[in-house]
Order: sequence, then structure tokens, then C-alpha cells
Amino acid sequence: MDQYAVFGNPIAHSKSPFIHTMFAQQTGQPLNYEAILTPLNGFTETVRQFFNGSGKGANVTVPFKQQAFELADELSTAAELAGSVNTLSYLQGVIKGDNTDGIGLVRDLQFHDIELSGKRILLLGAGGAARGAILPVLEQQPLSLHIANRTEAKARELAAKFADYGDISGGGLESIPQQHYELIINASSSGLSGDRPQIPQSVINTDSICYDMLYAKAMTPFNQWANISGAAILLDGLGMLVEQAAQSFYLWRGVMPDTGAVRKALRQHLEYG
Repeated sequence: MDQYAVFGNPIAHSKSPFIHTMFAQQTGQPLNYEAILTPLNGFTETVRQFFNGSGKGANVTVPFKQQAFELADELSTAAELAGSVNTLSYLQGVIKGDNTDGIGLVRDLQFHDIELSGKRILLLGAGGAARGAILPVLEQQPLSLHIANRTEAKARELAAKFADYGDISGGGLESIPQQHYELIINASSSGLSGDRPQIPQSVINTDSICYDMLYAKAMTPFNQWANISGAAILLDGLGMLVEQAAQSFYLWRGVMPDTGAVRKALRQHLEYG
């Protein structure tokens, strides 16, 4: 049986085995998917050993996405521009790296009937999560995309890298252009420490959509702030997790699973454990 896995450290919390097992059952695909705790100094060796066995594909999570980028023999355009890989495919001795995070974000927004075309978008953060999102978001032809990051130079550098793909700019958290944004995406990791990006309330109005890539049983700190600030719609990253996994599954098996039932089951699993 074909083997698939997610590599990370830590990894016990990963929902990927739950998601991909449901995908396999739904589509009738004969495969096994497991979570592999990977030594911090042994990622490449562990993955190569997996592929030299019966491994056909893998997901990669923190802190190994950059190492996966370096390991890949071939890269998709999305992975190359993002500078990180979350999906590896192994075929005839060749390891291909892809990044499905941004597609997952866009499809989750579309699942909620949110179209990006013509919208003013504010993206918070300039790390791996943000980098993976930019190209798929720009491909939806928003009116503009502004990246705001604690380190201004990093945001400007990232905006310059994607300048050929749309109207994109970058700057510090303290210098966000004073206008309303129809969509504000939090791609920073501040919520992991119970915090949120310190941005002015003036960027939100009553038709703003606020999206936090993080998800939790309770509302994230960013979405709590957005709710108090009067945002129209609040979303977390659980749907993005499912949709990026579905794209990985499609790359491996050539079959696109139905994400609706998996979303519902995962939300229930998260809430009731």
C-alpha cells in the first residue's frame, strides 16, 4: 500500500492524518497516512528513507518547510516564489516540491462565497505563511494587496519579489495606509503567544472580512479584536487547513476530494475532542 506522511517537530497535534484518512475513505484510494516526528537535525535523512521505502508523498510542517524547499529536485512556481514547501511528491526517483497553502486560503474564502477580485487586501506578516499566500491571492486579481510586517524591510522585500503579479506594496505595522480594507488576513504567528498584530482599528469598517490563518477551539486573539472592532465576517484557518490538504491529495492521487464533510468533522473533532 502506498504510504504518505506529515513530517514535523512537534507533530502529535497534527490533524493531517485525520484529514487524509477521511479523504482516502471518501475517494476509495488505498493508502496509509501517518504523522512522523522528525529529528530537528535529521529531516533530509528521514524523508529520503521514507521515499526509499514505499513513501509516495509527504506534507511538511514547522520547522522544516525551508529544508523541504532545499530538498526538492523540482519546484512548482508557487513553491519557488514562496521559498518554502509544504507538499512533497515522489515519482521515479524525483522529489517535487509544491506549496498548497495559498490555494488552500483562496479556496476556503471561495467556500464562504468570498471573491477576491477588486478587493483591497491587507496581509499581516511576512513569514512563510504569508509568502505561500501571496501568488494565489494575486492571481485572483484584487484591487491591491498591502503587506504589513513588524520588520518593514522584510515586507518591502517580499512585495518587490511579487511586483510582476499585481498591485502589491509593503511596509511596517505602524505605517499601514490609512484606508479601509475589504479583507484583512492575519498570517503572523502572534496568536500562538496569545497576542495579535498591533494595527489601527481604522483599517476595519462594517463590511470588512477578517481572516486568521490560525485556528483554535476558542476565537483567536486577532478575531476577538476584529469582532470588537466591528468586522462583518470573522473566519479562522481551519478551512484553509482542509483545502490545502485537499490540493496535496489531488497532486498525489489525481482525485479531488469533497472537503465539506471533512470540514464539518474536523470542526466537531476540534470542539468536542
